[in-house]
Formats: sequence, structure tokens, C-alpha cells
Amino acid sequence: MDMATRLIHTGATVESVQGALSVPLYHASTYAQPSVESFGRWDYARSGNPTRHALEEAIAGLEGGSVCCAFGSGMAATSSTLLIFKPGDHLIVCDDVYGGTFRVLTRLFSQWGLTITFVDATDPANIAAAIRPETKGLFLETPSNPLLKIIDLRAAAILARERGLLTIVDNTFMTPYFQRPLELGCDIVIHSGTKFLNGHSDVVCGFAVTADPALGERLRFVQNAFGAILGPNDSWLTLRGLRTLKVRMEESQKGAATIAGWLAEHPRVRQVWYPGLPGHPGHQVHLSQSSGPGAVLSFELDSFELTKTVLEGVRLMAFAVSLGGVESILSYPAKMSHAAMPPQERALRGISDSLLRLSVGLESPDDLIAELDRLMKS
Repeated sequence: MDMATRLIHTGATVESVQGALSVPLYHASTYAQPSVESFGRWDYARSGNPTRHALEEAIAGLEGGSVCCAFGSGMAATSSTLLIFKPGDHLIVCDDVYGGTFRVLTRLFSQWGLTITFVDATDPANIAAAIRPETKGLFLETPSNPLLKIIDLRAAAILARERGLLTIVDNTFMTPYFQRPLELGCDIVIHSGTKFLNGHSDVVCGFAVTADPALGERLRFVQNAFGAILGPNDSWLTLRGLRTLKVRMEESQKGAATIAGWLAEHPRVRQVWYPGLPGHPGHQVHLSQSSGPGAVLSFELDSFELTKTVLEGVRLMAFAVSLGGVESILSYPAKMSHAAMPPQERALRGISDSLLRLSVGLESPDDLIAELDRLMKS
């Protein structure tokens, strides 16, 4: 079945009692039980909610997984997934990783006893060289945030399987519409559903998905025990947003490709990072494992002064944290997504003070280019 059809018909698409085409919104925190010997499907909303369950089924189906756990944020999904490891375990993490992930690994889980090695994971040899006897997993992003580095997921998954490691992939930028890491041999897929999956900048949510039922039970145990669950209202809104994922991703991707090409020719732009550009490092690898380059690009301007002018002058684009909405969002990684990363660490990764990240929405790309052109001439 084509992904466009699956987006509409995966999971609970028709309510069984009244035939409604919208999943009901269940606000109940607890449920009456029929007998002491036999409890019903639902007992307490932290352990399960019908609206949240419908969303979890939909996301699991789109990723090709068997179990999905929905959380109150992308970082709740990441942190809860990390709780399947124990103190003393070692993880290998791609160096160009979301700043919130860097923060939780280096400032929270490091105190808990999890050890981390950051590597340039675009070369599988770097991953292999970092493996220790106590290594238990890989944590990867591709394309990464914010420099859109490309990691060969098939190669990484094969290496991990040979060594008995779990491969965890943050798939937020691509969504299952463009990329499905489980089908490439990875073990767990994480999403900040706040971004493209919901797509309307009105929900904060996260997901962890696996194809392995046993691993799924471990994730569900953490979800229930730790309790960082997604509420029913946000579950319902995300289900509604998910229905339009195809048209949003396709249109935003077209706009991103147009803008990236224009930026690449602009004299005041030092560099553009976008997997759809033929010169982007890892371009061919990305094409081999994804069906499109996505709707996020980053670019570096020739001065901090121009960067400030652009950020403070945009009107069609929102100067804001986050990405993946129907509106275009221009972010400043040094003080937003990667503010938790020390300046020296940002510098090592190439995250400069004149780097901008653009999530392209559904506006006309010609209008967005006109706005950037006006500001970059000033």
C-alpha cells in the first residue's frame, strides 16, 4: 500500500460504535472494571488511553514497527528510551546531534552512570573504532541537526548487529513519509512529533517505535513506570495533523529545494547544507535510504551583523524555536536548538554564530526568497 494511502487508513480510521471518521477524544483518567478476576482493556490513563493508543498504532504502522510509545515531548521519548540502558553502559552518539539530546546525555545521564562517545558517524569506521566491551548502543540522527550530516543507516545497523548493539535513530527531520530506519535494520526510531508529524505548531509530543515486540515491551515498561505520557487532547490533534503529512512534506520539500538552490548562488552565503543539493556530503547515501531530501536546510551567512539583520527582519518566516509547521520557521542554532551545547563544542561541530536553520512551510517559496533577498541586500 502506498504511503499516501497508509497515512489515511493506518490504525483506527473508523470508530467501531457510531462509525465516526474521527477517533473519539477520551478524557477519562480511570476506568470502571467488570470484575475482580477480569479487568477490561483500560484501567488507568497513564498505562493506556484509547485516543493515545490509536495514535500509537498509526505511528507504528507508518514506521513499519510493532510497538509505538507516545510521550509528552520529543525529549521525553529520547530520555525514556535511554532508560532501557543501565549505569555503566556505553553509547556511541553522532557528533552533530540535537542540542537537547546532547544536554540530557552530558548533564543528566552522565551523572546516572551512562558513558558517551561522540563520533563523526558519517564514516562507519569511526563508529567501529569507538566500540568498547561495555558499548550497548548507537544513537544517530540523519539528516542531523543542524548541519544535516548523512549517516549510512544500513552500514551502521549491520555493524551494530554484528556487535550485539542497539541502533537508535532520531527520524524527526525525515518522518516515515521519507525515511523508515526500521526497514534499514535499525532497532528503535525516535520522533519529536511536535515537528512534522503534528505539523501545526500546536502540540508538544514524542514517539519511540520498534519492530521487535520484546524491545517494545521494555519501552512500554519505561513509559508506564516513568510516566512521561502524551495526553488525549494532544494525541487527537496529532492524529489529525498526521492525515496531511504527505501533502505537507511534499509541498514543503519543493519549497526547500527551490530556496536551497537560490541560497547556494547568493554572494553573501558562505555555505548551504541541504541533502537535495548534489554537492551535499552524503547526497548519494541519503538518496539510497530516503525518498526525498526533506524540508529543512541550514545556511551560513558572511557575518554576524547580516545574520542579526535577517533574524530580526523576517516577517513571512517566524524567527522561532522548533520546525516542521505549516509556517516557515527560521531558527538560530547557537542560541536556540544548541544553546545547551558549550561554545567550544559548537565550534568543533561547525555551528557558528552566523548559522541559520530554515524549516520551510507552505508559503510560496518565491515570496520567502523575496524576503530573504530584501534583507540580505540591506
